[in-house]
Amino acid sequence: MKTSIAFALIGSAAAFAPVQQGRVNTAIAGDARSPDGLGVDPGPLDLFDPLGLVEDADSFPRRRAVEIKHGRIAMAAFIGMMVQELGITFPGSLDLAGDVPFSSVLDDGMGFAALAKIPTLGLAQIALFGFLAETVAMPAGEYTGGPQNLPGGYDGSPPFIPGGYPNQIEDVDARDRALNVEIQNGRGAMLGVFGCMCHSMLDSCDHHFFYPITHN
Repeated sequence: MKTSIAFALIGSAAAFAPVQQGRVNTAIAGDARSPDGLGVDPGPLDLFDPLGLVEDADSFPRRRAVEIKHGRIAMAAFIGMMVQELGITFPGSLDLAGDVPFSSVLDDGMGFAALAKIPTLGLAQIALFGFLAETVAMPAGEYTGGPQNLPGGYDGSPPFIPGGYPNQIEDVDARDRALNVEIQNGRGAMLGVFGCMCHSMLDSCDHHFFYPITHN
């Protein structure tokens, strides 16, 4: 779990690291049924919105920013979980006394059971990181930003937290496709991480969510 968190932190830092450029206000040319033109599945789901959230134009920017942020963290976390499934963890212990080795956190599963093994101070550190991320690095109230003022973009806090990706995609069609790919992959990752956390707690699978692969 600690490795998952570490990968999430690295992924978050990489997502917002970059080159300062002059802001370009570029309109998104996407599906007109979505308030920001994004998030419409090109497959069978199409515009999947059973609750009619797209009709609430005032709160939609916040919902989109939250979705993109959670998707980015989930994608990084899923990679971290796969690495741990291979038995790769940090050396040493979670606590100063050396009573909780990193490898022992996964003994009863990589999901919710692993959280219970993290010392209280470790959980406090995670909460502190989340607070700083939500207030400084990736402000919760900043729904668009970056050089092109796009959903999920951040202006950063120079000189320590630059805003925007390097090598901005200027072609509108290519950029919109990349943004949609990120949203769709993020949605899949959020479901995947939750599914893996539940699956790894099953005794019948020996607490491995890749059981058919790792045990055959």
